[in-house]
Amino acid sequence: MTENISEPSEMLPGHIAIIMDGNGRWARANGQPRHAGHRAGVKATRNVVEYVAQRGIKTLTLFAFSSENWNRPSEEVTSLMSLFIEVLKREVDSLHKNGIRIRFIGARDQLSKRLQKMLLAAEAKTAANDRMDLVLAVAYGGRWDITQAVRKIATEIESGSMAPADITEEDLASRLSLAGLSAPDLLIRTGGERRISNFLLWDIAYSEFYFTDTLWPQFDNSDLDEALVFYGRRQRRFGRTGDQVASRA
Repeated sequence: MTENISEPSEMLPGHIAIIMDGNGRWARANGQPRHAGHRAGVKATRNVVEYVAQRGIKTLTLFAFSSENWNRPSEEVTSLMSLFIEVLKREVDSLHKNGIRIRFIGARDQLSKRLQKMLLAAEAKTAANDRMDLVLAVAYGGRWDITQAVRKIATEIESGSMAPADITEEDLASRLSLAGLSAPDLLIRTGGERRISNFLLWDIAYSEFYFTDTLWPQFDNSDLDEALVFYGRRQRRFGRTGDQVASRA
């Protein structure tokens, strides 16, 4: 398909979101256990974070662990949680030194107390940084996100501080996990699947979608460059006609 595509440009997204898929399949293809694939995925994550920051992109959101991933075998979930703790210990200081602010989104109450404390500490340590926002979605689901925002509004209605007739899209958006950040301009999914898997359902309403067969541990700077070229060729209309967009440009 080539519709809605314009000539290449140097236009870069302000916010990239990535569904990092393919760790398990990479491990299987290389004759290794699944946890080895997740460790290989951490290396790819580090490289992508560094490269996105170098390109001057202001926000990167990574889907690290979904609300549905709790349904995986218990030994894999335990291994992933241990890996999160290990990576936080190792990487937060480096991210802080490089001016990156860390933010975690998801149902934290489902995580261990130890991990919850580490998430809070990482956020507090990097809170004043402004080079790039790195958002990690852990125990996150788009339906959960919308549900918890609706609960907040329902509580305010119950208290009398808000009337149902006054609720706007902005009211809901301001109570979602990405409140205060721009919506993702570009959503990348690795691993060959063509679905969004309950990720940022509200926020990606007008995101450009880029799917690649590359498994996450193999995703490198050249793969990201291809995604950025794809994005630079898109004509983002937001409901307007192509002629309107061209005239505004």
